[in-house]
Amino acid sequence: MTNSFRFKWSLKTLARQFNQSLMNRSVSPYLATRLNRSAIVFAPHQDDETLGCGGTIARKKQAQAELEIVFMTDGARSHSKFIAEAELKAIRKQEALAATAILGVPERDLIFLDIRDGSLQHCRELAGDRVKEILGDRRPQEIFIPYSGDTPPDHYATNQIVRKALEDLDFKAAIYEYPIWFWRHWPWTSFVGNRQEKLDVLSSTWKAQFGLKLAREFRYAIDISEVLETKKKALNCYRSQMVRLTCDRWPILADVSNGEFLECFLQNREFFYLQPSARSPQNRQWRFGHKAIRSPAMQGVKF
Repeated sequence: MTNSFRFKWSLKTLARQFNQSLMNRSVSPYLATRLNRSAIVFAPHQDDETLGCGGTIARKKQAQAELEIVFMTDGARSHSKFIAEAELKAIRKQEALAATAILGVPERDLIFLDIRDGSLQHCRELAGDRVKEILGDRRPQEIFIPYSGDTPPDHYATNQIVRKALEDLDFKAAIYEYPIWFWRHWPWTSFVGNRQEKLDVLSSTWKAQFGLKLAREFRYAIDISEVLETKKKALNCYRSQMVRLTCDRWPILADVSNGEFLECFLQNREFFYLQPSARSPQNRQWRFGHKAIRSPAMQGVKF
């Protein structure tokens, strides 16, 4: 091991430990008494629901919560260079049925909007009308959506479509945003891959303020240690994303940052950004500059 490699590894490890320490100090637990609250999870693609909040889904279903999952796109273009879209669309739907069944969600509680993968931002009106119909009918107590800082267009569009629908309906619910591709920044992932991939990580790292934004914004966490194996089993149902189906060049999640990206979703907790309007006064974190100050009721709380 060269001195240069050892230094880079040590610096990354220290930075990651520092960020983890900040998160441990600032995070508030999602109370067990809330697990039975009704919820809808909006996922841009089939696997995002399991990656971002699979453990949360499993725990809520164990608590007998009414929970539905809405898949916004058909997920058919993730491997368009290797397989026909129609074939992959069918595969990913079956994968979703298997994965969510393991998490405890029956097929009757799944909704597939089937908007073409990668086109959600161009179908906002169509998707928005459907989302408003769903929210208006169900009126869940909690809503889970991708984090607004996620860079893939379908992820950002999902966030914006759901928030716009809630605004149009004048409907209040606790909105939890879960990170997916936001995790892909140093020190959580390394600068590996080709030149463009390294530049992408560098850009993400700058936007994430070298991990500090994750610690500042994702102040709510759900302990999923007891259902982590269930989450792993559900994730493994997504073979099109976890296994090379047709050839050695078939990209999988474990390829991203040499597996470090995937490891972010296999922690004992799932982290969420709670929309400020949904925070109760006693749990609200008031921010002055870059420092988050908790109300006295939450001082010293760790998770």
